[in-house]
Amino acid sequence: MDTPSRRSQPFLLTALTLLLGSACTRTPVPADVPVAPFAYAEARIDDLQAQMARGELDSVTLTEAYLQRIASLDRSGPRLRSVLLINPAARREAAQRDAERRSGRIRGPLHGLPILLKDNIDATPMATTAGSLALRSFHPDEDAFVVQRLREAGAVILGKTNLSEWANFRSSSSTSGWSAVGGQTRNPYALSHNPCGSSAGSAVAVAANLAVAAVGTETDGSIACPAAVNGIVGLKPTVGLVSRGGIVPISFSQDTAGPMTRSVADSAILLGILAGRDGADPATATMPGRAVYDYHARLHPDALRGARIGVLRPALVEQPEIAAVFAQAIAALRDAGATVIETRIPTEGQWEQDEQTLLLYEFKAGLERYLGTAKAPIRTLEQLIAFNHEHAAREMAHFDQDLLEQAARQGPLTDPAYIAARTRARRLAGPQGIDAALQADRLDALIAPTTGTAWLTTPGQGDAFPGGSYSAAAVAGYPSLSVPMGHANGLPLGLLFMGTAWSEPRLLALGYAYEQLTQARRPPAFSASPAAPARRH
Repeated sequence: MDTPSRRSQPFLLTALTLLLGSACTRTPVPADVPVAPFAYAEARIDDLQAQMARGELDSVTLTEAYLQRIASLDRSGPRLRSVLLINPAARREAAQRDAERRSGRIRGPLHGLPILLKDNIDATPMATTAGSLALRSFHPDEDAFVVQRLREAGAVILGKTNLSEWANFRSSSSTSGWSAVGGQTRNPYALSHNPCGSSAGSAVAVAANLAVAAVGTETDGSIACPAAVNGIVGLKPTVGLVSRGGIVPISFSQDTAGPMTRSVADSAILLGILAGRDGADPATATMPGRAVYDYHARLHPDALRGARIGVLRPALVEQPEIAAVFAQAIAALRDAGATVIETRIPTEGQWEQDEQTLLLYEFKAGLERYLGTAKAPIRTLEQLIAFNHEHAAREMAHFDQDLLEQAARQGPLTDPAYIAARTRARRLAGPQGIDAALQADRLDALIAPTTGTAWLTTPGQGDAFPGGSYSAAAVAGYPSLSVPMGHANGLPLGLLFMGTAWSEPRLLALGYAYEQLTQARRPPAFSASPAAPARRH
């Protein structure tokens, strides 16, 4: 699973890479580190584009500013370890976008803006490592489909972000945000605490203002969870809205890439660029013609008026500090004109074992297809397992690879056990789960706390994962949107909006209206302890 393991807790290269390394996990957490003010802190896509249009800013200047901030926060200072690789062509790409702008050519809404990618997404000329030493010398020949879309829209690919190795599908006792290539990513709100997985680096980099935005990936919670605990917006789209071509897989039933941003508006803009049909990904053929919109144009601060919202109350709300923030969120929704109704997903949790079976089968098949097609230095799961044993001092210093070993024992995707598990899981989470809850009370969306607050990072001891509310949407292949909800004990909490398939326009509109009303995001203070007051940088 790409969120923290459910069994370890109650359950899932450039010089910069050499400077990070797996030994980083042994570096003591520093005391509070002074951080210099940043001219582009909390900058949003529309604001930056407006400055560029007026001639007040250019892409080279902005790119250089982010590179300097990465150097001061990721490689020194708080040492967040969120950025794994710097694109050696980033400055050249920025200069090209500036030249195009001067000639009157604007490619799209991201023209000249630096974007980071999770390091399981292919982007030339950089390596794609998935955090594993086995792939540290692997340089794919082509960009992933989503990277092609970003470049067509004018984005500058700034670099790659650290992640839970193999998207946290390696061990049931893994530590989220750790990879052998990049070491342990730190939560910028409390450096001793965990960023959640597996899109940990993408979330931390966005929260810390190391790029305009980032792209993460999710199988079950790996956009939603790090977005929530790092105080940003994360959108997991409907499976099939965004291509998985050129992305290291876990599950073709559940995998998707998605936006990770500091605002809902930026997520809407980024989703409009990422979404699209790809002949290399059959899932995108299921996309209805109405699924891709100008999502940004559909945002409105009054979108909650008249909406019908179903409130889910997972075990998370039994914690008083979470219950208090969630109650404030519900009150805000009512004040904005929404009708709020207590509800439940009737099949909650009934899909868990089937999901695990599905993931074990699909990981083996999908990974070996990716490695073989991309001509990677390893081609099979057995070769990966053998590599990790041969390099155990670095690869298995903190946890084992039991999920890889379980996956290697699975049969083909024609096995009746797999087919039955996949069918049941998707039905229980989708038509009999989320859809049943929505239809029972004619609801626009369901809400719940995304997850709890970040936990102390303890290498070798797994994750003290508090639980999450996003699995139903993940297993069903439906969208979910996490928006900053508030803070408990100095740490961020997220509010999760879930809907039926292809409901991204409605979820984004609702999330945007909630965000505009509450303004709950606070930039991180890069403190050693979680209770320190936030400062704006």
